[in-house]
Amino acid sequence: MGQQGTLTRVWARAGTRPWILKQTEYQWAYLWAAVDPATGDCCAMITPTVNTEMMNQFLDGLGQTLASDEHAVLVLDNAGWHVAKALNVPENITLLFLPPYSPELQPVERLWQWMRSHQLSNRVYRDYDDLLQRSNLAFDSLESQTIRTVCAVAWLTPPK
Repeated sequence: MGQQGTLTRVWARAGTRPWILKQTEYQWAYLWAAVDPATGDCCAMITPTVNTEMMNQFLDGLGQTLASDEHAVLVLDNAGWHVAKALNVPENITLLFLPPYSPELQPVERLWQWMRSHQLSNRVYRDYDDLLQRSNLAFDSLESQTIRTVCAVAWLTPPK
């Protein structure tokens, strides 16, 4: 999520040309999340950067949220911090890597797009703290039904 923001379509009276401010700063907040498309359960954290240390923190936190009889399969792209040798993967998590350049297969990527278009677009943030707060509020406001619907991908969700 970033201060540069996303412009989206808006409703307007016929014959008018609506306008919106677009912020051009280049500060970013990185939202890490694991979602269960079947139940809508999720676990997330927001950080100011992405690297192996942050990935290890996320994996540790995710591993701690799982019950003793649960095992998570975390679907990932091949970002450097996802495949680093210094990565510490808890025993109750298995990493499943997607083919290169296939974000359409990543369930959580669909959720980021939904959040940008429905909750975080057409905004100007006061400062970096406001960006963090709004991103956090946007994620916290997600309902499990929204997560299930948005993150449902054919290759992962069995047909009904």
